[in-house]
This record gives sequence, structure tokens and C-alpha cells, in this order.
Amino acid sequence: MFLGFSNQNKAYLFAGIAIFFWSTVATAFKLALEHLEPIQLVFYSTLFSVKVLFVITLIQGKIGLIKSFSKRALVQCAFLGLLNPCLYYIILFKGYDILPAQEAMVINFSWPIMIVILSIPILKQKIDIKSFLSIIVCYVGVVVIATKGDVFSMQFENSLGVVYILITTVIWSLFWLFNTKNSNDSVVSLFLIFLFSLPYILIITYFSDSFVIPSVKGVIGSVYIGLFEMGISVVLWQSALKISTTVSRVASLVFITPFLSLLILHFVLKDDILASTIIGVILICSGLILQKYFTRKSVEIS
Repeated sequence: MFLGFSNQNKAYLFAGIAIFFWSTVATAFKLALEHLEPIQLVFYSTLFSVKVLFVITLIQGKIGLIKSFSKRALVQCAFLGLLNPCLYYIILFKGYDILPAQEAMVINFSWPIMIVILSIPILKQKIDIKSFLSIIVCYVGVVVIATKGDVFSMQFENSLGVVYILITTVIWSLFWLFNTKNSNDSVVSLFLIFLFSLPYILIITYFSDSFVIPSVKGVIGSVYIGLFEMGISVVLWQSALKISTTVSRVASLVFITPFLSLLILHFVLKDDILASTIIGVILICSGLILQKYFTRKSVEIS
């Protein structure tokens, strides 16, 4: 299928497809939330993502690898399933439900900086003054977006929504930090994590008394999110990172995501992109780029 493609070109192709779909999901979230409550949307999206991950695992001939997982690895997958997709997406969708999509999307994009912060206590990593500066730049961008540019007033139009989205950056970061200790196949692990998450989501759905049969549009939204936010895109991204000559050549492409996402929100949902959102995106991306630069320089020096 990809005859004549070098591994690096395949990596760019896979990463490009993943980034495109991730750029559409903020729009998909808002459209789907018009037809389903956050918990309902998490349940149906996770259900479809489990199905597609099972098919991918089956096609790749990896289903037998499940037997090689130790009890400890399975317990770890069950714990990670509680973090993501269960808690992460329930809180994320709540945030999207009450915030403008452009604000929720850009604030959520600050999660790589949260990984740096949490790596200090979890991975015992040290942070220097330059990295601390990049964190400040990133979160100034968050404040600019949350206050709609009126930074000095510190008046947040919807502080609860901002808190929800910031909590998701913590959960997402914890998920990936704990997942670094997983040495099993990434695709099979992802399938098991999502499979283990279903009982948690079912329990929450039951006690919240929010189970409904979705409308056709609700099903379409759930299928899209399950396939392209939770399932196929993650597998493509992991494949791109794996076959790329260097991780940075692919990872740097992720900075395209918020800008492309804003364009899609504008043309599909007719959202007016605020100047404060553009400034916030630039500040957050600048903080992330500075963090990558300082990290690379510190590695080179050491």
C-alpha cells in the first residue's frame, strides 16, 4: 500500500492523519454534546473505541499477546483505564459542555507542560529555571484565554469550565507518566486499558441515572469520537513515533493541531475566533517549544 514510501515518509503520513483527526475532535465534541450528556457520550464513544481497538489488535495478529501480560500488568491496565478514558473524558466533556470549544481545546493543549510539572514528584526529575520559565509562559497563555484577554482583572467568565479542563491536563499527564512503566505491546495495552474502563463507566452511568438510547446523530458523534479521537488516531500516532528516525521529527508536528482546530471550529461551527484565543495559542505553543528546546539542550550538555 505504501510502496516507494520511506519509513520517515510513512511516519509523516501516519502523524499527519492523526493530527488532522485530532484537529476535528473539538468540533465533534461540541456537535455530539448537543445530542448526548457528557457521561453518555463517554460510554458510547468508549464502546466503539474498544471495538475498533479489538479489530486492530486482531488484524495485527497480537490478540495472543494478552496471555503474556502478568497480573501486575493487568492491574496496571485496570488502573490506567480508570484515569483514561473514564475520568479524563467525563471531565473533559463536562468542560466542553460549558465552555466555548476554542477555549476548552486550547487550554487542554497545555497538558505537555503539566507532564513536566508532575514528572518532578513521580519520576524524580529536576526542573531548572529555564524550564520553569517555559511553564510560566504556557500558563500565562491559559490565563489570557480564560479571561478573554482581560488579564489584570482576573475575572473568569466560566471558572468551573476552566477548572474542569485544567483537571483533565493533570489526569492525562498522570496517565502517560504511569504508562511509561508499561513494557508490553502498546496497541494491546491500549485495547486492555479501554476494555477495563468500560465497567467503571457503566457504574458511573448507572448511578448517575443517565443511560439513554442515543439518537442517530448521537451515534454518529460517538462513533466518530471513538474511532478518531480514542482509537485509530492513537494507533497511527504510536506507529509514527515508532518508525520515525527521531521522535522529535514527528512530535513537533503536534503544534499544528490547535491552529488547524481553530480553523475547523470557525468554518464548521461558525465560531468567531477571539484575539485572546490566538494570543493564548501562541503563548502556549511558545512555552511548549521553549520546553522542548531547553530539554534538548540540557541533554546535549549532559
